[in-house]
Amino acid sequence: MAVQFASLVRGVGGMGLMTGEVVKGTFTTKFQTREFLEQAWFITSVTMMPAVLVSIPFGAVISLQVGNLAGQLGAQSFAGATAVLAVVREAAPMAAALIIAGAAGSAICSDMGSRKIREEIDAMEVLGIDPVIRLVIPRVLACLFVSVMINGIVIATGIGGGYFFTVIVQGGSAGAFLSSFTALASLPDLYISMVKSAVFGFLAAIIGAYNGLNAQGGPSGVGRAVNEAVIIAFMMLFVLNSIMTAVYFQIVPQDGL
Repeated sequence: MAVQFASLVRGVGGMGLMTGEVVKGTFTTKFQTREFLEQAWFITSVTMMPAVLVSIPFGAVISLQVGNLAGQLGAQSFAGATAVLAVVREAAPMAAALIIAGAAGSAICSDMGSRKIREEIDAMEVLGIDPVIRLVIPRVLACLFVSVMINGIVIATGIGGGYFFTVIVQGGSAGAFLSSFTALASLPDLYISMVKSAVFGFLAAIIGAYNGLNAQGGPSGVGRAVNEAVIIAFMMLFVLNSIMTAVYFQIVPQDGL
């Protein structure tokens, strides 16, 4: 138990130090444009289609549940507003975060781990090249950028799916669905959604890079590092989402009907 606790403390401290190095290096070193573009394209290619496919059932389930509840309460005209609010504020950033952590974070971890066990990282350090600046920062920034982009795609697809299931499937009013967009949702909800997705993407990349750079034990060690990175990222994302949502409710006053 003591060994596991010590390992946990070292891991949290190491990720904190890497976060500081990434933030500092982003503003004090030369931007790796080519590496950033390559990683952004790779992350987009592995996350775009899953994000679209996941956002459709997200919007469908939310719209069906909200539509039934609104009908029971006699507030069918506000089904669109509540569905949009749920998609924008919670469903979209969480869906984007889970996809980024599961696909992009694991890919970053496996890439860093493979370089570590092949001693490429050691060779870079011997040559005076900082692996955090050369490899980690472009991947973290690419992951952050793609996460925000994926969040926007999930929002658009989720709202489209919600419109289809609310208006076409459940027979709701298209005019009421569209006119109720701003009844409950507002621009700060969109802003916090984008902030959440950016923070989640940044965190997923940091966790993946740290676990990969500290992988040990050959190929099996890389596999364990990837599994640990995905699990830790999922846990941290849910905890951080709860904290950010609670803080947001305290700072931004919520609109009433």
